[in-house]
Amino acid sequence: MASFKKEVVIDGRGHILGRLSCIVAKQLLLGQKVTVVRCEAINMSNTLFRRQLKYAEFKRKTNNVNPKHGPFHYRCPSKMFYRVLRGMVPHKTARGAAALDRLTVFEGCPHPYDTKKKLVCPQALKVLRIKPYRKFCVLGDLSSKFGWKQAELVKKLEDKRRVRAAGFFVKKKAITKAVSAGKAAAAGNSKLFSKDEKALLEKCGQL
Repeated sequence: MASFKKEVVIDGRGHILGRLSCIVAKQLLLGQKVTVVRCEAINMSNTLFRRQLKYAEFKRKTNNVNPKHGPFHYRCPSKMFYRVLRGMVPHKTARGAAALDRLTVFEGCPHPYDTKKKLVCPQALKVLRIKPYRKFCVLGDLSSKFGWKQAELVKKLEDKRRVRAAGFFVKKKAITKAVSAGKAAAAGNSKLFSKDEKALLEKCGQL
């Protein structure tokens, strides 16, 4: 039986759209809860111009009887990613609907997730799956071309998050270094203790 974490947080930056979607879809169907952040930085193969042509063709598809019935043409990157992933899940069945309920998608990296450990999918990373001379574009750029207006705001918030993360990392390195030095000093001093003192210190967790 497969073992699951409570929630898996995936950083979408640098992943290929289709490959990431199929990996996440499989995990959702198996019962894993997945959150994908930084959807605006997901990559797509081929040039931005060709991707625009493809999306413009999709935008022409509508319902003449009542456009409210769909199809709905999403503009923001997280919803575009969601739409791609939805096509890989039997979303009209109870099992598929439950799988999609386990998915959460975001542009940027909002509060609870900015302090959580984020994972990558090696099978979907552009640098590992596409030859370096192949052309690619970014999902956020495509969204901006079709009416997504929050790119600047997300960029501003991401810059602030990076500053906070850098400060946290410096502090973490200093604490780790101090703890290592303390342990080394305690190991060196342990030779000076008698047997009974050693046993007492080990019991207290100081050696």
